[in-house]
Amino acid sequence: METQMKAVRLPGGQQVEVIDRPIPRPKPNEVLIKVRASAICASDLSLYAGNALVGGANAGTGTITPGHEAAGDVVDIGSAVTYVKPGDRVAVHLSVGCMHCEYCRAGYIQQCPAWQCVGFDVDGGDAEYIVVPEANCLPLPDALSYESGAVLVDNFGTQYHTQKRLGVSGADVTAIIGIGPMGSAAVATAKARGAQVIALDVVEHRLALAGRLGADHVINVADGNALEQIMDLTGGRGPEISIDCSGRPDGENLALDATAKLGKVAFVGECGSVTINPSEQMIRKELDVIGAWVFPISDYYEMVRFLLRHNVTPEQTVSHRYSLDNAPEAFDQVSRRLADKVMFTFN
Repeated sequence: METQMKAVRLPGGQQVEVIDRPIPRPKPNEVLIKVRASAICASDLSLYAGNALVGGANAGTGTITPGHEAAGDVVDIGSAVTYVKPGDRVAVHLSVGCMHCEYCRAGYIQQCPAWQCVGFDVDGGDAEYIVVPEANCLPLPDALSYESGAVLVDNFGTQYHTQKRLGVSGADVTAIIGIGPMGSAAVATAKARGAQVIALDVVEHRLALAGRLGADHVINVADGNALEQIMDLTGGRGPEISIDCSGRPDGENLALDATAKLGKVAFVGECGSVTINPSEQMIRKELDVIGAWVFPISDYYEMVRFLLRHNVTPEQTVSHRYSLDNAPEAFDQVSRRLADKVMFTFN
């Protein structure tokens, strides 16, 4: 077996390095995975810029391999590993926790006081090999590609759990604001749950993707009358459910303004601060407003059954594919919004 591998490093300042480094060896409770697919997430752009969005002291130092959306083949296991075995196809859950606190026990590893994020705190999947705890290995059915596995552990997982909490169904009109990778997953998931979907963005090729994923209506927010268009489409009522994936103050305000009385709103896109009018936008409309982040690992098997039952293929949302050698171009394309969901693929 080879001893060296290629790996990406993000030292900041929109610089990308592809280095050679030793292939890691699994500790007793860890698994070594040969990466087959690893996706760039919008949050990785914070590492690209040198200002880590999440994570602890290691994040943003330029010493950690990025990539928290990865899938591949198990090639080696530690001495204490009891379930996962070489040859297994797996997707990697991005949250590493103590596995003993109340949050980990409930599946919400991202809420663990000792939480670490793959690709931010510990080495991620933008490399030929990755080591993760056995508990982070999620079995990937043969019916789902490695690319689907990489995408479903973040975008689709988050949307599956968010829409499960919201109760999205065929009784609802659901507005999805911001059709980047998270928003496109939201469209596909909402359609599979039976909702009528209104997709909103400022980028035409994203709206075109939303249409291919089944959106019933698309609105270019750049036209300046998005709220009026939403109201026209819903008979003046507004959608029962709105999901903001843009992470922009205007997107979050649009979600609150548009949603019907007694409706539900989810904020999924990361946003530092926003000014709202709670009395007019929430209290008097009696809205349920939630924040939604990483999906609990306990939802994984249910989500996979849902995707297969409804013939949802997460890799549909991948817009561009690159080798690790072309990582500088890949990050540049994402940062300039010339590519939406970028996947590193491996021979």
